[in-house]
Amino acid sequence: MRKSLRISLIAVFAALHAVLYFLSFGLWRNWAIYIEAIEGIVLGPQAGFLAALLGSSVARMIRFDPLWIFGIIAEPISVMTAGFLAKGKWKPSMAVYSVMLLAYFLHPYGRMLPLWTILDILLAFILVYPAAKLSKSWHGTSLNRLSISLVLIGFVCTATDSLVRIFLLVPGGLYNVFSDFGTFQKLEYIFTVSAASSYIEDVVVVAVSLLVGVPLMVVLSKLQFFQEKKQKDETKPIPPA
Repeated sequence: MRKSLRISLIAVFAALHAVLYFLSFGLWRNWAIYIEAIEGIVLGPQAGFLAALLGSSVARMIRFDPLWIFGIIAEPISVMTAGFLAKGKWKPSMAVYSVMLLAYFLHPYGRMLPLWTILDILLAFILVYPAAKLSKSWHGTSLNRLSISLVLIGFVCTATDSLVRIFLLVPGGLYNVFSDFGTFQKLEYIFTVSAASSYIEDVVVVAVSLLVGVPLMVVLSKLQFFQEKKQKDETKPIPPA
């Protein structure tokens, strides 16, 4: 990818990320989560992380969110996860899930909060490896395989967003910082309500992946967008042993 095109795409996705934040209403997270997987797939892990970080930061500077720290950290990490999976790299995503889930279950609250609230995250953890294996090559792939890959990446991506927020809240100790989570009873109530909403968001993300992501990936594949990226990676000089 040319440097000028890379910068342009980062700017476009950062702006789109911010716009979706402003348009958000309804569930507990902003609408930017619905394009996080597409950001990661198109831009890759590094550029995708930067676009999400810029978009989420600028948006919250313009319209302040008292819980800003959750989104600014969770959104870029989930986009980066999608970028790694789209490249067929499962180990970085698996490492993120392993560390954060271990920290969550080691914390007393993690063992006290209902297990059903993180079932989608546990399922995403299981799906990390197959999502990466199915997504190793975008160019020339069948429509069925492309659809399945996008659904898996979208699901894992939005679950990663939830996982990072939970990690910050519980083992990260931010429940002690914000008055909304002052007691365990308050934390449990907000946690369970948010978890119920997150399952709805999982479904919406899957729908967006199919309705928006698949046509976009087909067009980019026909334009040899991903093939050019692959060829560039293959022509990189091999460092001396």
